[in-house]
Amino acid sequence: MISLEDVYHVITATVPLYVTMILAYVSVKWWKIFTPEQCSGINKFVAKFSVPLLSFQVISSNNFYKMSLKLMYADFVQKLLAFLALTIIIKVSGRGGLKWIITGLSLSTLPNTLILGIPLMKAMYRDDAALLLPQIIVLQSLIWYNLLLFLHELDAAIPARTMPDTPPPPPPSQPIGETENSQELQPKEEEEEDEEAAPAGRDRKKKIMLILMTVGRELITNPNTHATLIGLIWSCIHFRWEVNLPDVINQSITILSNGGLGMAAFSLGLFMASRSSIIACGPRMTMVALGLKFLAGPALMALASLMIGLKGTSLKVAIVQAALPQGIVPFVFAKEYNVNPSVLSTGVLLGMLVALPVALTYYLMLSL
Repeated sequence: MISLEDVYHVITATVPLYVTMILAYVSVKWWKIFTPEQCSGINKFVAKFSVPLLSFQVISSNNFYKMSLKLMYADFVQKLLAFLALTIIIKVSGRGGLKWIITGLSLSTLPNTLILGIPLMKAMYRDDAALLLPQIIVLQSLIWYNLLLFLHELDAAIPARTMPDTPPPPPPSQPIGETENSQELQPKEEEEEDEEAAPAGRDRKKKIMLILMTVGRELITNPNTHATLIGLIWSCIHFRWEVNLPDVINQSITILSNGGLGMAAFSLGLFMASRSSIIACGPRMTMVALGLKFLAGPALMALASLMIGLKGTSLKVAIVQAALPQGIVPFVFAKEYNVNPSVLSTGVLLGMLVALPVALTYYLMLSL
């Protein structure tokens, strides 16, 4: 069972994030230190500098030769189920679009495992959590944050390339005497329509290719892509031949990456200060965000884990970590691309407040 000392460690991990957010909030709301342009610049620094270095540090320190394949498969299936469910819901409802799929995926499948998850999960499952949770953190940095960036870039490229279709002009009215001639012309008109449909199909393919090329170009120049690839290569070298980075390089990366999540929390506080209300998305969307985070996410992970065959402590760790609050990095990306940042900021803020009782509830339910 979790001891009071374990609870203290969890509080110790979460309180500094709130202190950082509060300092950022009052620095804009009361002290007027930062302008909106400076706030935007801070978030860009986090997205383009701090997060990539943090990703490199997380990925390069993981031993890919000893990862649990079942856990990796379960994590992948959870994301796939969430994507399919969100796509169906949005298509049936006729509301939203890719932006809401991105937001839903961020809320339901990308928990805050790095800061809050480590002390809380270790308190619950001890050595098993210490072995499995870092693997989930690595999968987030290696695969899912990059996929999230791909979806953000895809969403940004589609409005830039999509032009509103102009409706075809109405057919001109014809005198009665010309009816026979028009019937003779129908086969010719049908051929012309078929020819028009064919160029339209080619135009759509060309537009899709242009969008994908734009997305690929943006991802290639994104620092997070470079950090992920280099981190993966270095991890394979380090754990295969036991080669270490020079201390100068290692310390330089550590200094910058350690401030990554703190700067992300600071950016979140700046964003909240720019809104009229701390709960920026309203009560209805707040309930949706919390439902996706604490109900849909763990349910999908439980289903995925059972499908893959996870059992015992591994199954419990997978489910409970999915019930952790919303991660801060997805908010940084949402703010950078302006994709529902108010919803994700609310998810982070309220999620951390209820994280401990929610996680304990799942822990006790799974212990029965």
